[in-house]
Amino acid sequence: MTSTHSSSSAQRTQRRIVWGLRILLAVAFGMAGAAKLAGVPQMVQVFDAIGFGQWFRYVTGLVELAGVVLLLVPATGFFGGLLLAATMVCAIATHLVLIGGNPAPAVVLALLSAFVAWRLRPVSRLATAGA
Repeated sequence: MTSTHSSSSAQRTQRRIVWGLRILLAVAFGMAGAAKLAGVPQMVQVFDAIGFGQWFRYVTGLVELAGVVLLLVPATGFFGGLLLAATMVCAIATHLVLIGGNPAPAVVLALLSAFVAWRLRPVSRLATAGA
C-alpha cells in the first residue's frame, strides 16, 4: 500500500511541476509573441538585424502564440512544447550566426520546452503493453 501511495504522490508532484513549467513557458512566450505582433521597438530592431523583413517578426509572433495555445491544451501540450523548442533552436542559431548577442535565454527556453515535450510525449501502446 505504501509504494502505491508514494508512487501516486510522486506522479502528482511530477504533473504539477510539468504544469508549472507549461504556465511559465506560456507566460514567457505569450509576452514575447505579443511584443513581436505589437511592434515593440526592440523587436523591430532585432528583426531588422536578422534581415528577413518585418513579415518574419509577425510569423514568429504567431508561431509563439500558437505554441502557447497548444502548450496549454492538455491534448496538444506535447506539440506545443515541440513547436516552442524548435522555435528556440532557430532563435539560438539566429543569435550565433546572424545577429550576435547572448543566446542563453533562448537556450533555457529551448531546454524547458523540450523537457515539457518529452514529459508529455505520446506513449505507444506497444511500450505500455510490454511493461
